[in-house]
Amino acid sequence: MRIIKRKSYYYLQHSFRKEGKVVTREKYLGKIIPKNIEEIRYAFLEECKKADLYKILEKIKKVFSKEWKSYPRSIKEKVKEDIAIAFTYNTNAIEGSAITLEETAELIKHKMAPNKPVSDIEETQAHMKVFLDMLEKKEPLSIPLILRWHKEVFSRTKRGYCRQIQNISSESWSLYSARLARC
Repeated sequence: MRIIKRKSYYYLQHSFRKEGKVVTREKYLGKIIPKNIEEIRYAFLEECKKADLYKILEKIKKVFSKEWKSYPRSIKEKVKEDIAIAFTYNTNAIEGSAITLEETAELIKHKMAPNKPVSDIEETQAHMKVFLDMLEKKEPLSIPLILRWHKEVFSRTKRGYCRQIQNISSESWSLYSARLARC
């Protein structure tokens, strides 16, 4: 609270240490403390965290971009392939695929299919293709684009249906409504 000319003004304040210095952020609340102060306080703290995280991520992006430009094309392609294989494996594992990370790499790099369900193999190959296309084309994200990617990955194995429920894994406990929609 600050008193100016005998009037009270309320603020939220958040202080933290950064590079050995104390940094303070504040948010003006008004002449009275709002009834939903806890909601406002929580949102303010989240906003502070996001602002700091955004700055850190921007710095990482800038340093990475500079470093990435110095790599030869062959190294960039290898790194991109390794990331795509890991991403494809993890995405498919969440969906219940029986293919291991090593089998995913063999399938993608050497076209050697494991002794696993054909649908898992087809989805792995399709996912990898869509993921690499995503990286190359850099299209703006939209619902039609997501539905197109879904169709490209699952049209041969899941008959065009998409679930509207988030899978639950050890990292993710959020539940969403469980209804099917025609894609």
